[in-house]
Amino acid sequence: MSAAVEIEQITKSFGSHVAVDALSLQVPANSIYGFIGPNGSGKTTTLRMIMRIFFPDSGHIRVLGEEVWHAASDRVAYLPEERGLYKKMKVREVLHFYAELKGARDCTSSINRWLGLMGLSEWGDKRVETLSKGMSQKVQFIATVIAKPSLVLLDEPFSGLDPVNAEVLRDAILNLKKEGTTVIFSTHDMAVAERMCDFIFMIYKGKKVLDGTLESIQDKYGEDTIRVRIEGGGEGESVRLNDLPGVAKVTDFGRLQELQLERGGDSQTILAALMRRGKVLHFERTRPSLHEIFVRIAAPVAETM
Repeated sequence: MSAAVEIEQITKSFGSHVAVDALSLQVPANSIYGFIGPNGSGKTTTLRMIMRIFFPDSGHIRVLGEEVWHAASDRVAYLPEERGLYKKMKVREVLHFYAELKGARDCTSSINRWLGLMGLSEWGDKRVETLSKGMSQKVQFIATVIAKPSLVLLDEPFSGLDPVNAEVLRDAILNLKKEGTTVIFSTHDMAVAERMCDFIFMIYKGKKVLDGTLESIQDKYGEDTIRVRIEGGGEGESVRLNDLPGVAKVTDFGRLQELQLERGGDSQTILAALMRRGKVLHFERTRPSLHEIFVRIAAPVAETM
């Protein structure tokens, strides 16, 4: 099977609002596939249609080769953005319960393994209500994958996690792929998407605007970005860059600035202009980051809110 999920021209509306508009998509099996997009763009609606929680108004969705199946399919697992566990139950009891819901039996060794991987071995006999938020999120992740599904959908799995727990979860997701699982997850963290995902899909106002590998997406934009660090003439003095010839936009990151070239802009002309204004400590021509591409596409949303 070449594709774990095949979506053909699906549309979903809620009243007069079109949440997903004529979307087609293919998620290769045994890949990590990232969904990105502004709030309200249709990411969660698409995930829920894949899970058959919502049904499209038109179009077709095939999951693991099947178009007709139930949301409780034992081969598919879903971690929604809205977390929820039975607080009075002990961690091991909760995990056994979710495993049995998916038809898994005799999973004690698997539960112990996952608790160890997630740094929760000492918490297995504690009630869920005693866990921190980060611990609870990791337990819910284990509950999602404990029955060894073929396809896992994760809606904002890194939201609210500190860097240490985010790294633990990242390693767990990568381990799922090594074991043959297809993982789809949505995220607002562009750095995570860049580093983890084999393929990236961006939805904007219900429509697909990007789809492919990071390299293929960046290639569409070319090397139109220059990263610079320039030292001004006096201590604490900032250097004005907004009026440089051939520069369409300047984004200030503090220590570094990113310059977006105008079409036909010449990097050597810009370098010469920078050298007249201060000491150039760093000058790098590169392709735009996924973060920058995201902002370029999504910025109009913020302007209309």
